Amino acid sequence: MALASWWLARRAGDCGSFVVRVEDIDTPRVVAGSEARILDDLSWLGLAWDEPLVRQSARTDAYERALARLAAEGRTYPCDCSRAEIARAASAPHAGEEAVYPGTCRDLDPAREMKRLPSIRLRVPPVDIASLDGACGRIVQRLDRDVGDFVLRRGDGVYAYQLAVVVDDLDAGVTDVVRGNDLLSSTPRQVYLAELLGRSPPRYVHLPLVVDADSARLAKRTRGARVRALRDAGIAREAILGALGAALGLRKSPDPCTLQEIAGASLDAWPTSSWAIPRAWADADAG
Repeated sequence: MALASWWLARRAGDCGSFVVRVEDIDTPRVVAGSEARILDDLSWLGLAWDEPLVRQSARTDAYERALARLAAEGRTYPCDCSRAEIARAASAPHAGEEAVYPGTCRDLDPAREMKRLPSIRLRVPPVDIASLDGACGRIVQRLDRDVGDFVLRRGDGVYAYQLAVVVDDLDAGVTDVVRGNDLLSSTPRQVYLAELLGRSPPRYVHLPLVVDADSARLAKRTRGARVRALRDAGIAREAILGALGAALGLRKSPDPCTLQEIAGASLDAWPTSSWAIPRAWADADAG
């Protein structure tokens, strides 16, 4: 994803900037040392970012202002439902889909005595939200049916991913977002949030996830998936760049290449199928 984002920025010439954001808003889940490892990997590959690094943990005031605006417009309400209560009341989702919040607290008195610290949800209307994705084509989501009133701030005070990334993108003037297709279903609600905040959303490209050498979903201990491990095993950055460039459709072959060669590449279409880590990488990592 980082290489694809970097290439898009370079393709835009002097107008393009590669922006790196550390999404550490959910502090209880932040893994110590992960930020430093990721930034070191990017630097070693030559994927230098053009703007100052942004950390979500330093931007809570911006999220609070956005939430206050939506609340003043009557678009939010407190919800003191537990996860178990929502699971029991929600309609059963299809495989891989989220349970749709049934609106239990939508019309209750917001000044009532709460069972627990409430989350803040956005009232969504019965509308279809469409988005044209650079890799997946046109996607349409019926907000009330497919998502329901979604959380903007959790009961523990942590701002939700959906709100934080929209505010970050709008404030930074981001024009293009590249991310994994596991987040594709989040796009319509983010498009809707951007519109509520009075701005146009960025363009999105959702790419297939990388899988292991046996085409299985990556796990924390997947061999060959960590740049640091490949680097320590003696795999040259040009070999990694060549393989990743070919996986993105920016190279005709996975032969080693430089970042400058990728910068000058053209693209017919983004890939639509997952790319498997070369077995040679997994074997090198194992050693």
